[in-house]
Amino acid sequence: MTDLSVINDAELLLAVEKPSRYTGGEVNAVRKDPETCRLHFALAFPDTYEVGMSHLGLQILYSVMNGLPEVACERCYAPWTDMERELRRRRRPLCSLESKRPLSSFDIVGFSLQYELSYTNVLMMLDLGGIPLRREERGDEHPLIVAGGPSVFNPAPMSAFIDAFVIGEGEEVIREIAEAIMAVRARGGNRREQLETLAAIYGVYVPDIHTGTQRIGKRIITDPDAWRQPLCPVVPLMKTIHDRVTLEIARGCTRGCRFCQAGMVWRPVRERTPAVLEEMAEAMLLATGHDEISLLSLSSGDYSRIEPLLKTLMDRYYTRRIALALPSLRAETLTPQLIEGIRRVRKTSFTLAPEAGTQRLRDVINKGNTEEELLATTERVFAAGWKAVKLYFMLGLPGEREEDLEGIAELAHRVLRTAKNRGQVTVSLSTFVPKPHTPFQWQRQIGIEETTTRQMFFKKRLKNRNIDIKWHDARMSLIEGIFSRGGEETGALIEHAYRLGCRFDGWSDCFRFDLWEEAMRRTGIDAAASLRERLHSEIFPWERIDCGIRRDFLLAEAEKAEEGEATPDCRTGLCSDCGVCDHKTIRVVTAPADAPVGTFVSTFAGPEEASAAEKAFRLRFSKLGPARFLSHMEISAALSRAMILGGLFFVYSQGFHPHPRISFAGATAVGMESQGEFVDIRIRDPGEKLDALVDRINAGLPSGVAVTAMRELSPHDFSLAEVVNGFHYDIMLPEENGEEDLRRYEADILRFLDAESFIVRREMSGKTTLKEIRPLVTGLTLDRPSRRILLSAHFGPAGTVRPAELLTSLFGFSPEAARGARIVKTSTHTADFVGPADREMLGA
Repeated sequence: MTDLSVINDAELLLAVEKPSRYTGGEVNAVRKDPETCRLHFALAFPDTYEVGMSHLGLQILYSVMNGLPEVACERCYAPWTDMERELRRRRRPLCSLESKRPLSSFDIVGFSLQYELSYTNVLMMLDLGGIPLRREERGDEHPLIVAGGPSVFNPAPMSAFIDAFVIGEGEEVIREIAEAIMAVRARGGNRREQLETLAAIYGVYVPDIHTGTQRIGKRIITDPDAWRQPLCPVVPLMKTIHDRVTLEIARGCTRGCRFCQAGMVWRPVRERTPAVLEEMAEAMLLATGHDEISLLSLSSGDYSRIEPLLKTLMDRYYTRRIALALPSLRAETLTPQLIEGIRRVRKTSFTLAPEAGTQRLRDVINKGNTEEELLATTERVFAAGWKAVKLYFMLGLPGEREEDLEGIAELAHRVLRTAKNRGQVTVSLSTFVPKPHTPFQWQRQIGIEETTTRQMFFKKRLKNRNIDIKWHDARMSLIEGIFSRGGEETGALIEHAYRLGCRFDGWSDCFRFDLWEEAMRRTGIDAAASLRERLHSEIFPWERIDCGIRRDFLLAEAEKAEEGEATPDCRTGLCSDCGVCDHKTIRVVTAPADAPVGTFVSTFAGPEEASAAEKAFRLRFSKLGPARFLSHMEISAALSRAMILGGLFFVYSQGFHPHPRISFAGATAVGMESQGEFVDIRIRDPGEKLDALVDRINAGLPSGVAVTAMRELSPHDFSLAEVVNGFHYDIMLPEENGEEDLRRYEADILRFLDAESFIVRREMSGKTTLKEIRPLVTGLTLDRPSRRILLSAHFGPAGTVRPAELLTSLFGFSPEAARGARIVKTSTHTADFVGPADREMLGA
């Protein structure tokens, strides 16, 4: 089991909604000895832990950097508003997860800029980390601030705050950056020398150095097979947006959708070969215990060997109940074979993106598929057993007419009819935002009123109970549009909005448009001017960034859009001469048609074990130290993954979403430690000694969780719910409590034990209820030598006692002090009929 530390301030962690965002200690996280490392690098993601941990790019860079012996690479995510408030109140800096090092103590802090609405979070993280916001305010004592990701293809809005921008793909260049900075620091070079060194690296834009007309080219990984990271991705402690193995099957897309920035800037298409993908899938499953593989690319169905690859992976891991997901699919690529492969284990969701409601407008945007293909696809999906389909459309596309809006509504009804009255259709509407380096970068973006009018049209037009409508906040789209094509002057807007209190602007429950309006008023930013149509002769703020696409190609595509003329995919037609490829090292790379698929020999699939007899086992495990901050669901998920990693084959339930047969004795509150938690599992006969199994399970558990006993159950053994009817707790008293406090606690205990009734107030789901707890307490004493209150409590249909309730209601602790108290569940109450084997295991 990995020995990782945790924030030693329980009071801080228990004061926030989701403490597992901040504890660290995950499986596969890397902690290096700082004395052996010459460079300390923080990967900073300006959104929550659960969003950032779902991002493949961050996992790749973490793996690449920690592969360098002299580099310690750690992670930091944006603290939610409650944690920011607590850090400021307590004057605590924002720290990394691995070593709890403040951001200001790192040599380099690298931000991933995935979308414009995260910009204020970057400033918040710098501020909390003790780093000056503006680059000109930083000295030799401060870290270098580097940024990469899709948003840096227009670096102008953030150029006041970022020392260096990495343009393009990061695997190679991040190593070059690390080695170059270590070399400069070794010879005593100052901050200016470090920036000059970075500016000499191809693909790195340094605003303080590149003040002329020099264009900065993007970095491209020409051979994706040569870069196989991450093979041991960090396994999140909490439920994340994408809680699964992410297997990147290809990069780039040449479909040529004219609104799509990703399809332009990440060209050309480069596919991994099936043999490499099979090896990577096996390695990541063995390292994580995840039960789903996502085959990732900008258009998964376009991968040239997708059907044999999908069939191979599904056949290989079917006995493990490993599901496969293709998160980015075009309607015309979703064949019956793909649908059948996906549905075999679990029916993961289906999302399709027609983007426009009529064929005319789909031709304008060069979408390249038809309504007939979409309807044929949804009919197959519904017929295969899916109950719901989500359709993505954009509002305000160039050339949009009223008939196009009506076309969206009509198409939604037609899709619903393919379900033959058995399905649900969700129509998701976003506002078109012109992006740099696309044929539509000159186009106008519609404003808030126009967007709202369109949204209200659909609210009136789509009133079928089987059609849901969702839309993106028009005000968020306006802010995104300002920065998407914004210049350096918008940096002042970002800073003003941050200082006014803007955070998590992509989250509807945090978005404060009133503050953005005030910031625009103070900085003189005109929203209408920012959204306007641009002249073809206009020079853009992002002109110094060369993504490889020629300007005359983009102009030609813009003219084709006006005529509704298609540009074919260069993988299947002639080269469109966009300018990206040199046709030598930079070129389209597809998996060969004769590339072998299915020859890899798996050690994880284990069909023999999967057919073994069913057996039931009972496990005891501890939840101590950092694990006390994990919720019951988080502990359950961690145990399930560790058992899979330990070689156990679960027996699964039947139905639409099969689940492993696993049941717990009860849920221990977040913040409480436990020396005895219990779980029953049904698995295939492991055929080996239990001690060896326990060791393997423990190797895959996060810090603070450990299986301490395991025994086989007979068919006649009672369930946990039948044998466990209560628990014993140790409540550790504060060190500052003196003799007077102890005498008061003893008097409180006598008063409680003499009482026939004791009512506490309990908050549940926002409501206050009165709860009688006296009959549930079977023992309450003060152990003076160890300064502990010993509590014994039953539970049953009426519930049980919460130790923290006694601290506040009986002993007079403040709610904050009660939350920070160390409480340990030590052992169990068991029913009278429980046999000696269970009594020993349950600690009764």
